[in-house]
Amino acid sequence: MIRFDRVNKRYPPDITALTDVSFHVEEGELVVISGHSGAGKSTLLKLIAAIERPTSGSVLLGGQNIGVLARSALPYVRRRIGMVLQDQKLLFDRSVFDNVMLPLAIIGFPPKEAVHRVRAALDKVGLARREKALPIALSGGEQQRLAIARAVVSRPALLLADEPTAHLDHETAEDVGRIFGEFHRAGVTVLIATYDTPLFPGARQIELAHGSLRS
Repeated sequence: MIRFDRVNKRYPPDITALTDVSFHVEEGELVVISGHSGAGKSTLLKLIAAIERPTSGSVLLGGQNIGVLARSALPYVRRRIGMVLQDQKLLFDRSVFDNVMLPLAIIGFPPKEAVHRVRAALDKVGLARREKALPIALSGGEQQRLAIARAVVSRPALLLADEPTAHLDHETAEDVGRIFGEFHRAGVTVLIATYDTPLFPGARQIELAHGSLRS
């Protein structure tokens, strides 16, 4: 499903984020991307989501080289991807329900089915009773679960998460880890950049060190 072929990523003036990275992820896998701060984990996820483009090498998603796609084609690629970023970008002036509805509203999803999907996503992450609340009224763990619900409401084939358990207490982090495990068991391909690898038992591990794969 995902293939990196000798990928390099550099930022001006002279910052190397990834060096000669090659790996593949099969459909339906659960993969943890580990490594020290600054190892290149976030950059790797952004390349998969086509938020960034490689300086050289190829990033293939479903056999398609997304690093060379026209910008007009990228929104269609990203519809297949759910993302949970470190900066959750929640809309604090809208309810929990409206935050999760937003991705479906953007693509013009039929309203009746959209409502059903939003409530199903909120139920999956344990927020069904908080749909009318504003995000500011949620705990940190609830805000993270809200971000997950928004990422999966469109039922993507691929779920990417960047440090989803950071800054959470251990019990809440375990709960978030369990949620990702449930999506994996439902057939979603899941890639998680994290320091908390024990929270994702059974995951295949890809380790980065200073922008390179550690063998």
